[in-house]
Amino acid sequence: MNQMWHNILKAKAINGWGLFWLVSLPMSLVMVLEMTKADMSSPPGVSHMIGFSVRWAVPLIYLVIAASSMRILFPGAFTNWWLRNRKHIGLCFAVAMAWQGAFIFLMSGFHREYYFEEIYYLRDELEGSTGYIFLAAMVVTSFHFGRKRISPKQWRLLHKSGVYFLWAYPFSVYWWNLHYYRDPQVIDFVFYWTGFAAFVIRPVAWGMQRYTANTRTGMGTPIWLRSVGGLFVIAGLLLSATGLQWQEPVTAWLTAPAWSANLELWLPFWPFEPFLSLFAIAMGVAFATWVPQNLSNQAAVATSSK
Repeated sequence: MNQMWHNILKAKAINGWGLFWLVSLPMSLVMVLEMTKADMSSPPGVSHMIGFSVRWAVPLIYLVIAASSMRILFPGAFTNWWLRNRKHIGLCFAVAMAWQGAFIFLMSGFHREYYFEEIYYLRDELEGSTGYIFLAAMVVTSFHFGRKRISPKQWRLLHKSGVYFLWAYPFSVYWWNLHYYRDPQVIDFVFYWTGFAAFVIRPVAWGMQRYTANTRTGMGTPIWLRSVGGLFVIAGLLLSATGLQWQEPVTAWLTAPAWSANLELWLPFWPFEPFLSLFAIAMGVAFATWVPQNLSNQAAVATSSK
């Protein structure tokens, strides 16, 4: 059974470009079929297609950001396949976003009055445009002709920063849908919590690696640091589920200074309310796996004396 599963996961149809065409062609066909049902001559029809294309794109970027962490936490044939195909999953995401970009172009080009009165907000425009810039640069440098023009360090910085940003944009949208608006839809819950899970496993995977490395060298985190870390993690989980209760006063406090209120107008995601829970969880994992320098030195001396 295991061998059969391994053979399936090695099939050309679900690897590399085979996977890309397997996902992107049906997705594009569905886009075309949905366009035939929408009134593309009206602003609401085009607006519907913008939202429709996003719902295809979001799961793909979540799969991309979770791939490496899932491989660390759950090593096996499936997560190996997942990580191996991360690039082509990302290219499928680019196709979905290209559809969205086309619909936004139609809206802004042919329904300008509706676009600027009903849709356009400077902050959203800055976040969306920055995401498309990242996406274009990542697509170009996913191929040899683009990758050879930058150093490996620059490539890693571009792709890691880009993936974070492209995940953060939809995640923050669904966070606000749940924790600001009073009429969230089922899809808002699904995409918020899957986006939360896709990211939160990253600090968890990092913490597991750090814990394993400490264990191998005979070092352990003091119980008081583990306790502090646990409290941070619990606080982060509570924050993630209770934003509707704390969003308004926290936002008011964070934007009380004039400089902060000005930043909110043009700096993407400022003041980062959707990500506070994740910051807390990441801090908790860092504390729970931290070995102070004095203990690290003691462990090193003990090891060298053996």
